[in-house]
Amino acid sequence: VQLQASGGGLVQAGDSLRLSCANAGGTFNTYAVAWFRQAPGKEREFVAAIRWSGGATYYGDSVKGRFTISKDNAKNAVFLQMNSLKPEETAVYYCAAGRGVIVSSMRSSNAYRSWGQGTQVTVSS
Repeated sequence: VQLQASGGGLVQAGDSLRLSCANAGGTFNTYAVAWFRQAPGKEREFVAAIRWSGGATYYGDSVKGRFTISKDNAKNAVFLQMNSLKPEETAVYYCAAGRGVIVSSMRSSNAYRSWGQGTQVTVSS
């Protein structure tokens, strides 16, 4: 698994942005793929995750109802649609993949072995 995150940028509060996480090395079979974010001086925060097999999704409380994680089997990629963005959501967004992640660990960064390089999202007020 080789992850490549893209789609970040500078937007205004209330705008939308779509992040992409492409797998350049193999397939996501048996994996869970997640998005985390980290703002300067803050801990890494779970945003959303999806099971490649079955497509079950999980969200952090702060993004429920505004963010949607999805996958494209043909493109071997995962997407994060972010709507109604807030300035406090300015951060580097990372995609991560983990094999055999159990439900209770889905929100833990320790459950994911493979990480992309991150993409910067800046939301201006």
